[in-house]
Amino acid sequence: MRAKIYLFGDSITQCSFVNGGWGASLANHFSRRVDVLLTGYSGINTRWALKVLDKVFPPENGGVAGSPTVAVIVFFGANDASLPDRCSAFQHVPLDETCFPKRSCGCYIKV
Repeated sequence: MRAKIYLFGDSITQCSFVNGGWGASLANHFSRRVDVLLTGYSGINTRWALKVLDKVFPPENGGVAGSPTVAVIVFFGANDASLPDRCSAFQHVPLDETCFPKRSCGCYIKV
C-alpha cells in the first residue's frame, strides 16, 4: 500500500488541483511514490470542519492511521476571518475560538 498525503481544508484546498495549484504541484512532485488525497469544501470554517471530520477520516476505515501517512495538511482560517458585520458573517469564527477547532482536528487525526 502506497503512503498518503491528506489535504483537508476550505476552498483554497478545494482549488489546489487547478493547473499550477499547490496541490497539483505536490501530487506531481510525489507522483508514483505517494498518493495525494484532496478533501476541500468551499466556504467551510473550522467550526464546520469538526462536524465533517469523522466523514473525511472515518474511524472504521482506520482514519489516517489505516495507511502509511507522510503528511496531513489541514488548511482553514480564511473563512474564519470573515468580518462579522458583512454578508459573510455566518462564516466568521471569533479569534478566541479559532484555535480550539484546529487543536481538536489535530487530536482527532493523531489518534
